[in-house]
Amino acid sequence: MDRRTMIKGAGATLAVAMSARSYARIKGANDRLRVAVVGVNGRGQAHMSAFLQLANVDITHFCDVDSAVLAKRAGEFAAKGHATPKTVSDYRRLLDSKAVDIVTVATPDHWHAKLAVDAMNSGHHVYCEKPIGIAPAEGEAMIAVQKRTGRELQVGNQQRSSLETRQLLALIQAGELGDVYEAQTWYANNRGSIGTGQVATPPATLNWDLWQGPRPRAAYRSNLVPYNWHWFWQYGTGEICNNAMHELDVARWLMGLTYPTRVEAQGAKRFHAGDDWEMYDSLTLALHYGKDRTIRWNGQSCNSMLTYGRGRGVLLLGTKGSAVVDRNGFELYDLAGKSIRQVMAAASSETTNTVGEGALDVSHAGNLVDVIRGRTNALNSPIAEGHISTTLCHLGNMAYRTDSVLTVDPTTGKPTNAEAMKLWSVAYEPGWEVKA
Repeated sequence: MDRRTMIKGAGATLAVAMSARSYARIKGANDRLRVAVVGVNGRGQAHMSAFLQLANVDITHFCDVDSAVLAKRAGEFAAKGHATPKTVSDYRRLLDSKAVDIVTVATPDHWHAKLAVDAMNSGHHVYCEKPIGIAPAEGEAMIAVQKRTGRELQVGNQQRSSLETRQLLALIQAGELGDVYEAQTWYANNRGSIGTGQVATPPATLNWDLWQGPRPRAAYRSNLVPYNWHWFWQYGTGEICNNAMHELDVARWLMGLTYPTRVEAQGAKRFHAGDDWEMYDSLTLALHYGKDRTIRWNGQSCNSMLTYGRGRGVLLLGTKGSAVVDRNGFELYDLAGKSIRQVMAAASSETTNTVGEGALDVSHAGNLVDVIRGRTNALNSPIAEGHISTTLCHLGNMAYRTDSVLTVDPTTGKPTNAEAMKLWSVAYEPGWEVKA
């Protein structure tokens, strides 16, 4: 790396550190915002950490359907010297309150759209984890409600707030890589077996009916909560929505793409034979954009072999060079495969653990807060963009579940396959529908 490149990299990484630390100094004194975190057992902890680092932002409410988890997280929060948050078990009581400005959604996937829609309808701004819903129709409803209410809705694919990734975008747009014709993305982990669960009485602290929320009622199983719901079609969306969403979003953003014309997926359950995991644990996906450009994903839930030394990331192939990018920076290569530039973030973000906490969470939450306060005009990840990227993941699941190659309308994202279109929406428990 030459001196000039090092200076550029240092400037970019210093900017990240400054952006995170400076929130505590530059925010105004009269625009305090109050935040409620819904779902506090996993990713919600990253939400707490991020919003706490923003000046004139208070976390005032915790909401969770498990009273034991709720009490534990509230106690931990207070023990760190923060004001004890109000605890609410039923989100509807939370939304009745005018003492909350922002609702963050860190619940299981089947709750994301319902909570976001209800929060916007009740006048609250929303930070919603990905995927934005359990089916594409939910994204369509969220877009409609956001437009109607005018509330801000930030989708939690936090790499959109990476200064390094934005720097790479500028280089690509300036022609540094030439014509970027393919992106290869990946995710690798070594998840263990979820075992064989039994129909059982829910724990006394868990409101099982409320946990199910919008989904048709089913019996509680002993190995479902708090995390393994990801691998059941009733509540989860698979590794592709759980993790590929991030890298597919980055790839199509950097390539300037929206919906593909053809989708292929090949996968299987190859590990932990006999356990209750309903889905694939290994999946390859190809999104074809006409005959010229392709985005690929290789998802390995139970084989954590690294690619380019990373558990997750994006490789961009161009006619003048290539780039590898992840949450913590990027590296450029010439056509001979020689590294010619590297830019790394000063503050790191987690990549493959289940909480995923890091510096990008602060930047992404800060972007939402700045838009609410009118200090910047554009969300880094608005619902319209989040919907497209989530739909790419749903299309992968549709191709896998129907065992077919999908032809897709590139203007709407809808497949022409009638069986696949049956998965465009889902059934709801009566009275719990997600409506525009």
